[in-house]
Amino acid sequence: MTAKLDYRWHLREVMAQRGMFSTTDLRPLLAERGIDLSASQVYRLVVERPERLSLPTLMALLDILQCHMDDLIEPVAVRASQKKTAAGGADAAAAGPGSGVGEFRPRRARIMPSGE
Repeated sequence: MTAKLDYRWHLREVMAQRGMFSTTDLRPLLAERGIDLSASQVYRLVVERPERLSLPTLMALLDILQCHMDDLIEPVAVRASQKKTAAGGADAAAAGPGSGVGEFRPRRARIMPSGE
């Protein structure tokens, strides 16, 4: 079985190392290189992990930040996950914090007769 790969996106950290602490600092530098992104697109590019990224945008980021691709994108192997139960029971709770709701379950609504 081949290992599944994922990645970590380090744009925000690389920007901070270069003294760029605001997403608005990046937008005009991208525009100088022919990459026209809206303020919200630049914000998402910095703050979130992009699922798709054009090569011209990546090349512009590498040029602006004077870095290499492996500075921005860190490949990581994904551990084989355990089989999840339909209700997200013990396996989901054992996966750790932030991976699900664990022991919390919704309560069934009670329908009470109206006081007419």
